[in-house]
Amino acid sequence: MDMFPTPLFERIRRCGNVAVTVIEDPENAVPLARALLAGGVDAMELALRTPRSIDALRRVAAEVPEMLVGAGTVLTPAQAAEAKAAGAAFAVAPGFNPRVVRAAADEGLPFAPGVMSPSEIEGAYELGCTKLLKFFPASVAGGIPGLRTLAAPYKHLGVKFLPLGGLKLENTADWLAEPLVAACGGSWIAPAKLIAARDWAAVEANAAAACAAARKARGE
Repeated sequence: MDMFPTPLFERIRRCGNVAVTVIEDPENAVPLARALLAGGVDAMELALRTPRSIDALRRVAAEVPEMLVGAGTVLTPAQAAEAKAAGAAFAVAPGFNPRVVRAAADEGLPFAPGVMSPSEIEGAYELGCTKLLKFFPASVAGGIPGLRTLAAPYKHLGVKFLPLGGLKLENTADWLAEPLVAACGGSWIAPAKLIAARDWAAVEANAAAACAAARKARGE
């Protein structure tokens, strides 16, 4: 079984950008999701790094069904189960933990573990992560040249990557022009300071800029 169903993978690829968010106050979750949608970004990763992040995820899944909301920083089997129960459409992690990948598979939760080495790619592929992997931390791991070198022996397998870490508006188009990249993970689209200030207009503007970069990269 592939950990990422094709329709889900294609939706993320079409969007081109996954807004990576950290939410302290669940009251901000729904307006944040709506601001992202208004700017054209319909996929978001809600990182499980705060005490009430699951509550925030649950609210987005229930109240903004047009948003494809996933759980990020899923580090344990228990978190995989919790994310699935809260309505996460997918989950990602910064690293590759076989126990978490297996738990996500058992839950029927599409999962993309983080990789930055050949051994991690091979381990993830063996466990069914054959369509999408997270490349993290992208800037530290060599950027686009680093990804090309890392992925070269596996190019025939057709695996695509979701880079995160050091991405910003100025280099999003460059990443999306790379055939190995399915979409970009962008924490710059809705940073914590904008969420805390409830500056939804700025979030919407950033989302629109991210979508414009995707269109530029794809010649649309």
